[in-house]
Amino acid sequence: VQLQAYGGGLVQAGGSLRLSCAASGVTFTNYAMGWFRQAPGKEREFVGAISWSGSGTRYADSVKGRFTVSRDNAKNTIYLQINSLKPEDAAVYFCAAVFSRTLLVPTRGYSYWGQGTKVTVSS
Repeated sequence: VQLQAYGGGLVQAGGSLRLSCAASGVTFTNYAMGWFRQAPGKEREFVGAISWSGSGTRYADSVKGRFTVSRDNAKNTIYLQINSLKPEDAAVYFCAAVFSRTLLVPTRGYSYWGQGTKVTVSS
């Protein structure tokens, strides 16, 4: 399983950004997908996730209403739309996959990880 995250960059506070994560070597619809982030000196934290079908999503309280996770199963890709960026959103963002064909959206226990894409927020 390979996950490739991309789309990070430098954005002004209040701006928007869309991250993408392409999966290969996997039957994409067998996996729930998640986004995590890690800021310098901090532990990696859950950001948001989506069920295999896309019908269920779940978010960390800190990003609810600003971040949206979506997926395109035809393209084996998930997305993280980030709006109203705050300085505290600056981090390396990782996508991850966990085998799950249920409607549950896990926040932990992910098996496969991408390499991360960096988001920098200027104030």
